[in-house]
Amino acid sequence: MTLPILSTQLFPIEQFNPSIPQWRLPRLSSREAAMRASKAGSMLGKAKHAHTQRIHGHFKDTGDTRRMWEGVRAITNYRKTSPSCDSDAIFPDALNDFYARFEAQNNVAAEKSIPPQNDQVLCLTAADVRRTLRGVNPRKAAGPDNIPGHVLRECADQLADVLTDIFNISLSCAVVPTCFKIPTIIPVPKKPTVSCLNDYRPIALTSIIMKCFER
Repeated sequence: MTLPILSTQLFPIEQFNPSIPQWRLPRLSSREAAMRASKAGSMLGKAKHAHTQRIHGHFKDTGDTRRMWEGVRAITNYRKTSPSCDSDAIFPDALNDFYARFEAQNNVAAEKSIPPQNDQVLCLTAADVRRTLRGVNPRKAAGPDNIPGHVLRECADQLADVLTDIFNISLSCAVVPTCFKIPTIIPVPKKPTVSCLNDYRPIALTSIIMKCFER
């Protein structure tokens, strides 16, 4: 003779409140599931509303083309594909020889002109340099010195006096420091399919400090 075995299925609600009658558990479970679905729907609606407001915010100021472009990219899910880099080890040397061919033919030594003694040398003030540093765009690419724009902008008060001395000495001597004149050349393809070195456009990244000096 086999004795029947009583099996009891426990619901999550019963674990917290054992006094609930068994016949009410299915109804409470369905109600709990409905509340969870309602809460999830409410959170989803709030997220959609916040996303809509954020997209609309990109188009409030019609003069800010950058924010408008960000809104268009968010709507269209635009992702820019970067062109593949040439992995050939001799590619940088070939580009260097290609771009340096213009200077290879110039054998004339540069002559330094000495200004007359009665001429007044341009002199910069620390306030001018500080104002220029604070106006640096932090999104601009750094030059060969790898000094980002946001560092110059945030440390304008600390760097103003030092750079003012360097700029004034350069103006009085009529000589630009060599480190300010060395650029980083970035080859950018002119068209999708590159067949020769002439299909690259050289983009020169100069030092941001030199750009501030020019201003």
